[in-house]
Amino acid sequence: MSDGLPDLDALVRAATVHFLPPEPGQDRMWGSGFFVAPGWILTAAHVLLPYVREDRDRRFRVAGDQRQHGIAPAPARLEQWLVGDPWSEHIPAQRDLALVRLLDDTVEHECVWLSDQMVSSGGDRVAFGFRPTQEEAEEDISPYGLWRGAVKANVDDGALAVRFESLAEFPPGVSGGPVLDPATGAVLEIVKSGRAEQDGGRAVSAAALRRFGVLYREVMDAHDRWHHGRRADTGSWTSHQGRLGGRGSGADAEQWSPEDRVNALNHLAGLAPPLEGDAAGLARHVRNERLPHTVPAPLTWRDGHGLLYRGDGTPLPAYVFMHYLRLVGELTRGYGGDTSGLDDWLDGRLRRLPPHLRRLVEQARLPERDSTERVVIPYPGLADPAHIVVVELDELPYGTLHWQIRIDDGSGDHEIFASETDPNGVAPGRLRLNLREHLAEAFQFADTAGGVPAPCEVVVPAGYFDTPVHRWQLADEARLGDPAHLPVGVRRRIVLRNVDRRGEPDALWSDRWSAAAGCGPLTASRVPPAGQPPRSRHFAEIQPSGIPVLCHPAGRGIGRKAIEFAFDTGHGIALWRIDGHDRGPCDSDCEDLHKGVAELLARTESLPELPDRLRRIREEIHETRTTGHWAESVAVMYDDPRRPVPERPVGPVDSP
Repeated sequence: MSDGLPDLDALVRAATVHFLPPEPGQDRMWGSGFFVAPGWILTAAHVLLPYVREDRDRRFRVAGDQRQHGIAPAPARLEQWLVGDPWSEHIPAQRDLALVRLLDDTVEHECVWLSDQMVSSGGDRVAFGFRPTQEEAEEDISPYGLWRGAVKANVDDGALAVRFESLAEFPPGVSGGPVLDPATGAVLEIVKSGRAEQDGGRAVSAAALRRFGVLYREVMDAHDRWHHGRRADTGSWTSHQGRLGGRGSGADAEQWSPEDRVNALNHLAGLAPPLEGDAAGLARHVRNERLPHTVPAPLTWRDGHGLLYRGDGTPLPAYVFMHYLRLVGELTRGYGGDTSGLDDWLDGRLRRLPPHLRRLVEQARLPERDSTERVVIPYPGLADPAHIVVVELDELPYGTLHWQIRIDDGSGDHEIFASETDPNGVAPGRLRLNLREHLAEAFQFADTAGGVPAPCEVVVPAGYFDTPVHRWQLADEARLGDPAHLPVGVRRRIVLRNVDRRGEPDALWSDRWSAAAGCGPLTASRVPPAGQPPRSRHFAEIQPSGIPVLCHPAGRGIGRKAIEFAFDTGHGIALWRIDGHDRGPCDSDCEDLHKGVAELLARTESLPELPDRLRRIREEIHETRTTGHWAESVAVMYDDPRRPVPERPVGPVDSP
């Protein structure tokens, strides 16, 4: 056993807790968890679910084993979890995490070291958790004992799940406990479950924490600052990790030691967070090679640092990390950020490198970017690996709506992520309020590789085609920097689909889509022509490259009739103004619209480019605070017959 492991074992025990009901004297434990930052406890969501699903603000108690330097019982509450449907009997591994907030700031406690590695491999692990024990309890100490089990991990068990081979039987109560990698001295996973009447079990990768978004950044920044403050203690995680085999104590300047890491992550925690794709982009640049696929995508500078490890978990040479830190500093300064703390520490660390490696880092420059043209992200097709958030609206009697959210990952599994629970539906005016929390959770779950926000399809009756989804904000109040402040159409490709086209597409729709997909650059077709009422022939005569463009709202009046003709003649794409003129002659706003769309489509070389090209214009409108822009009120129908909306369930349904 490596020199540092017994001491790390003791630190994990001190940081591990179990959950108890709020009332003293009711000591039936719920499950396990562990401290990851001051006041923050990580656990499996299913541990808390039966007790807080009806009241997420319910308080409860957490306690450690005081014989192992754990905390005495203290009040806590759920802060956030990744669960989509709290009443579901099955929670996928990638959603089975919860963050708990300690309510007493005066409690001192240990914190585990959570690995920064973005990709982990299998191998030996040590799992921890509480279980009921028959031993006689000492006064004021909970009658539950800490369990420790050696296991072997296999990381190929699916989305962010880790399977343990048959080396240990997981007793009841240990779910939510930490899983330590003895080779790196870091916690890599969270115990999810044992297997019914079998040995072995499963865990959730700590990488799933990134699905918490802004809260993930807050917690991990606090984690890194806490460990930095204790790095010099002989009993700290940093000191013990330095004694593990092959990790380096800092004596070899060309190795990236645990002390280097804790210093670097502390300084990165003090910087403004990266923009989407920046952390992975800089890591890719300094490695000069393709990075492994990571889900969820990197969110923080810490995550980019975690991409600089070999497959076996050992760090690349120190100059690679310093190269990355140098570029992070340069990019942050370019955005107006203060990097003085990072710069001072990095300059001192560079002086320990051999001259040729020091010059290599000092001469590093950011990769060149074309500031005038951003990459256009094509809309996912039939075989593209992507997640699409799908919101389906059905009209109920008396003008109310039933909604449901799916996440289409291309698997054909149409599992419902969330849905309206009131059988009477929701009034259209309250639709956004009812949807926004569930939409935020769905986006958090669906955003994956490359830092690209998942697109959103809104499947509605034609009468609701003017719903301003692209203007929706998902929060009235959010932390600074939280994307919930932004209209969803600024970050995401928002498209509309016709709910009445559920099921197998007809030949006319499929044929027109195929012809448009193979015709090259697109053209704008003004329908109906100025001063004329809409006719079916106006749409039937449009060439394959032509896209119908309406300066009328599509949900009523002339526009409603026109969009019906578009459906009847097989069109899958159309653009219109949701607040255009319902009657009367066209005006200058109409001419601006048709001119702007014509220019947009002339730059669009294929159908899948269109949603993101429109999104980029919305982003520019938002950034420049432009008012009266022709594209601000434009909606797009992108109704791909190769990915039809599934049929409604067959059989009796409840009615108000």
